[in-house]
Amino acid sequence: MSTLRGLVSLLLLSLTTLAWGIPLILLTLVKLVTPGRQWRRRVLMALNAVALNWVGSNLWWMRRWLRPPLEIRLPDGLSRDQWWLVLSNHRSWTDIFLLFFAFHRRIPMPHFFVKRQLIWIPIVGLAFWAMEFPMLRRLTREQRERHPQLARRDQEATERMCRHARERPIAIYNFVEGTRFTPAKHAAQGAPYRHLLRPRAGGIAQVLGLLGDRLGGILDVTLHYENPAPSFWGFLCGREGRVVLEAQRLEVPAWMLEGGYHDDTDYKERFQSWLNALWQDKDRRLDALR
Repeated sequence: MSTLRGLVSLLLLSLTTLAWGIPLILLTLVKLVTPGRQWRRRVLMALNAVALNWVGSNLWWMRRWLRPPLEIRLPDGLSRDQWWLVLSNHRSWTDIFLLFFAFHRRIPMPHFFVKRQLIWIPIVGLAFWAMEFPMLRRLTREQRERHPQLARRDQEATERMCRHARERPIAIYNFVEGTRFTPAKHAAQGAPYRHLLRPRAGGIAQVLGLLGDRLGGILDVTLHYENPAPSFWGFLCGREGRVVLEAQRLEVPAWMLEGGYHDDTDYKERFQSWLNALWQDKDRRLDALR
């Protein structure tokens, strides 16, 4: 029965994607031929509305069909009229929909840092490109040292998003570990945390440097799955078990607005220390949730 539930869930997800994919494709074509940033911004707002309705449609059937045992704990003061930076640990593709459950229409339209390979996913990849999500290469340290021009392109993509983001409130989501947690990745990294991989500071440091003065706050999200090996297919089959999503609101420290991560060594060390302390606290919270 769980497999049948998963197949029906996959069908419903495909149908909503195809249905909202039609206006997405039409608006993307309009955006391609629209002159001037001001007019393209209006098309982008229409694309955002399509994406929000796609999210809302999927949450509607998920609540009624899957009924996930999800426990959500959110801070007060969330608003769609402010800018937000959302940080989270990463366990499964399900994480994205869990964040939607928590923040849909409570904060502005989400923008994710996404891997460039995802642009090849039908319709979804087109949405990432049309809505100007930063498409990153996720380079290793060795690759960055060997090909600094590729790292610079990732920085330019983030700069472009932040520059456009100043035009209207958005929520920038970042899975700071850069990849989904698995025991094998955890062992390979030698991470100093029990339940987390090492966080990557560069992307969020750049966002805070460029957009920190606009942010209503940082939303630090901790995701805990009862299932030790969660998967999106397991979620679609309704067999994932209890999940807790806990968010805390952090103010942006004043010092974060006064330096540059990529060219100020002292600032870089201070930022990495701040992020590592945040991750240590998240690791303790995951221990408590277990």
